[in-house]
Amino acid sequence: MQDWLLRTVPRLIEREAEFGGKVQAIGAGFGGVLESRTGRIRLSVQVPGWQEFPLRDWLEQSFHLPAVVANDTVAGGYAELCRGSGAAARHLFYSNIGSGIGGALFLNRVPYDGLGLGGAYLGHTYVPDWTVAAAGRENKLENLCSGWSIERRLRAPGYVPPESELKALCAGQVTALTCAMLGEAAGRGDAFAMAEIDRIARSYAIALSNLITLVSPDVVAIGGGVANLGDILLDPIRRHTDERVFVSVRGAYRIVPCVFMDAAVPVGAALLARDR
Repeated sequence: MQDWLLRTVPRLIEREAEFGGKVQAIGAGFGGVLESRTGRIRLSVQVPGWQEFPLRDWLEQSFHLPAVVANDTVAGGYAELCRGSGAAARHLFYSNIGSGIGGALFLNRVPYDGLGLGGAYLGHTYVPDWTVAAAGRENKLENLCSGWSIERRLRAPGYVPPESELKALCAGQVTALTCAMLGEAAGRGDAFAMAEIDRIARSYAIALSNLITLVSPDVVAIGGGVANLGDILLDPIRRHTDERVFVSVRGAYRIVPCVFMDAAVPVGAALLARDR
């Protein structure tokens, strides 16, 4: 990845005239825990090899420009805060449902950074685990509702019933099943797909309703690859969340899709580089 950046970033900088200005800073969104003050990576949750890597210093030394490094969900949320679905929000909570599940909280339009290592890591909160028979078991939200988790479950032998539309969509090759196929089958009225999406939505809503009850954002913006399913996922999330939030916030918040969706992280990283 570093080699790719060393090849690619100079080519982008050379194109600055096309955009009517001069490149003045670099913004990066990174998927993991990092020191906000220094831009040093503490831990990559999804991709190994980045532990204790000084990403901000490396960018500045490699490209001779000031750099800003933020958690990727914070960057995505900042895009929505500045130019997207949270542009009119006072308090915004942004969450991406993709390979993992992230969260970023903006109180009075300022990123909440906790102890300097980020905050509002929604995907790493615990919810009831409906995938096991034992009563009372819990699991991380990310292990149940992220894109990778959903597809791993769908591809497990025997999980999808033979009468499901999903079998036709993947031509019988369950190892090829995707979240997009799950949404398509649900859109066709497939009972299994609709029930699976409702289970995903319910688990996600349990975590989200706790966060809404605790911090009372007026807008919740949801993005990431799985959120591309649209209202077939967002509507049950809204319903299950509304059933669980405390009365003090019921009706005072909106759950909306992101404007930038898959482009949110680079857009937000650029805006953070501009503003910091």
